[in-house]
Amino acid sequence: MTNLDALNEQQREAVVSEDKRLLVLAGAGSGKTKTLLQKIIYLIEEKGVSPLDIMAITFTKNAANEMIDRLILVADKTGGYEAVMHDKKKTKSEKDAARRDFVRKYKWIEGLTVRTFHSFGYSLLRNFGVNEFDNRFRIVSEEKSKEEDEFARYLAPETATDVFNKLLIQQCEDHQYLLALKRYVLDYIVDRIHLKEGGIQRLYGEGKFYTTLDGTKVRSKSEQYIADYLYRHSIPYQYEPQIQIKDFPLRPDFYIPAANLYLEHVSNKSYSMRDKEEQFHKGDILYAKTFERMAENSALFNLALDNLLRGRLPSNYNTSKTISFQEAFKGHLDHVKEFVRTVMRITDLIKVENLSPEEVLENARKDQHERVRNFYELAIPIVLEYEKYCIDKSYLDFNDLISRTVSLLKNQEDIAHKVRTRYPYVLVDEFQDVNNLQVDLIKLLLTDQTQLFCVGDDWQSIYGFRGSEVGYIIEFEKHFPNSTIIKLNLNYRSTQNIVGASNEVIKNNRYKIEKDIRASKNSEHKIVVYAGIDEEENVSYCMQRVRECLEEGIPAEEMLFLYRRSKMFHPFFEGLKKEGLSVPYKTIHAAKGLEARVVFIVGLTDGFGGFPDVWLEDRIFQVVKKANLDLLLEEERRLFYVALTRAKDKLFLITEKGRESSFLKEIPDTYTVRTGIPMPSVVEEVRLCPTCFSQLEKMFSYCPYCGQNQANSG
Repeated sequence: MTNLDALNEQQREAVVSEDKRLLVLAGAGSGKTKTLLQKIIYLIEEKGVSPLDIMAITFTKNAANEMIDRLILVADKTGGYEAVMHDKKKTKSEKDAARRDFVRKYKWIEGLTVRTFHSFGYSLLRNFGVNEFDNRFRIVSEEKSKEEDEFARYLAPETATDVFNKLLIQQCEDHQYLLALKRYVLDYIVDRIHLKEGGIQRLYGEGKFYTTLDGTKVRSKSEQYIADYLYRHSIPYQYEPQIQIKDFPLRPDFYIPAANLYLEHVSNKSYSMRDKEEQFHKGDILYAKTFERMAENSALFNLALDNLLRGRLPSNYNTSKTISFQEAFKGHLDHVKEFVRTVMRITDLIKVENLSPEEVLENARKDQHERVRNFYELAIPIVLEYEKYCIDKSYLDFNDLISRTVSLLKNQEDIAHKVRTRYPYVLVDEFQDVNNLQVDLIKLLLTDQTQLFCVGDDWQSIYGFRGSEVGYIIEFEKHFPNSTIIKLNLNYRSTQNIVGASNEVIKNNRYKIEKDIRASKNSEHKIVVYAGIDEEENVSYCMQRVRECLEEGIPAEEMLFLYRRSKMFHPFFEGLKKEGLSVPYKTIHAAKGLEARVVFIVGLTDGFGGFPDVWLEDRIFQVVKKANLDLLLEEERRLFYVALTRAKDKLFLITEKGRESSFLKEIPDTYTVRTGIPMPSVVEEVRLCPTCFSQLEKMFSYCPYCGQNQANSG
């Protein structure tokens, strides 16, 4: 028996192919990783390729370890390694140590390069990147890393979050920047005025919705501007003080004690000023007016306020004001953290999209919304300072590991030549998850003679929110000319009903490669769609099914609860805890690559908090990368497809009556059985005498009108 005998026709074709650019388009459960590993073994065993010539690239350290584990299991005929990996008493570090020992034992495995994109970039920059960057660099991550992380010992002493916070505080030493940041935080993170103003038109005086720099709540944006002007110039003021001059009490908008001046701001929402002005005249009180039209131009409004107060303040009055960061944001540090998180995300997006911060700022300045323009005016200086800081400190973040490697290979021809000729065989797993930077890197690893072997499934591309681009796998031939595509269309995992249902769902996506996926297993069960009246009923139903599965001899580890968002699972978690049951559960994103005999997908409801969960992110992010609603819905559908195809035998889809997810309507009835406790009728049953048709009370045995015995009537 040769290594190829266990492969089906398509798998075999992929493994033995000599094509220089090959995409193995593998449907769910079709053995794509097995095919990739068999390709490695075939190259070494049958083609005499040195393991040193082969590089396999994965996305996560866990995926790389799994690949190595499967190769060791092939090589280890004693069963010793399998025993270690399945020993629940062994710690992760003990298993990692065993993996290293077995890799050293099998030299052909030790000779292979099995790396994540990041670890490959790290290795290249550390060994050959001296002309590109300090090759004694350290890695700056968003958070403190766990000990078992592959880069733990190379981490910088501070996290990216630490650095961004430090740089923000430094930037706030510029007083104008600090006040602009405070204004942004108060308006758009605390008061969220961009959400309030778009709704109901409020009458003046109905409420105080705007927070000034000193924390006062005022009624309009213009009044906020006046208060902020006074604050910036260290001019104390009273807002809406109650006074009585002659005939009745009144509340002027502002009183400025140092100038002994009352200030009224007049807008189209203001009450009539006539009675107030009459009182000011009667009392010979100094007052002034500003008008809404002045506020349309901040520079002119500023000038008007300057002119208004000039000469009215004492000659020795000090109008400069300096406050510290801590003083400015007292009580608002959490809101500042929210701003920082957004800046960090923008920094990542800019790097993944391979844009310059200056270019992004230029685009942002053209945006129609003040909030977006203001955000980027505040954010881009921090982004630029972060880049400078990391270079100065010899720090690289995880995106930098890729982008600097790309830069190294583009700019240092001697290094590029060495790397390209070093790996005549490049294999890439999970190709549907690649982003712009990763594709740039792959292309730079290739010569005309390199064999590029990629495996992936466009139907399972679910990481668009992280920057992956499904277009690279769908348009593979465009990005890698003269390529061949082989489709693995036999699903070994799931039954016919599950495969058929998932095929029908994904047909509703337009942006995809057509595949005819078939199941190798017959169906014993239809997919159960259960619609409870409420959450409690759904939990009760699922607990009952779990108990039945346990009684059938299906172990708890062969059951899996999946959900779109973590909050959907909370009542089910509580239900399992009460029953003393312990049922693996994961978000669908985290479950990719897993399988179980029995799968429950919960939270399949429409609308807010349901699934599909399509939401266009804050417009701030659209400046860097525009979102498309149709493509977002297609990614949600791919996520549902991934969830469906985790199930091997039994699949339960849990929804609520009247709120069924639109995705459930895409599954033909031929694959499902739909069930649920009927909702009680709102119409009470009316008893009629079958003889005289008179209405009867429920307890009547005889009709009081005709005497008919009701017990004998049909």
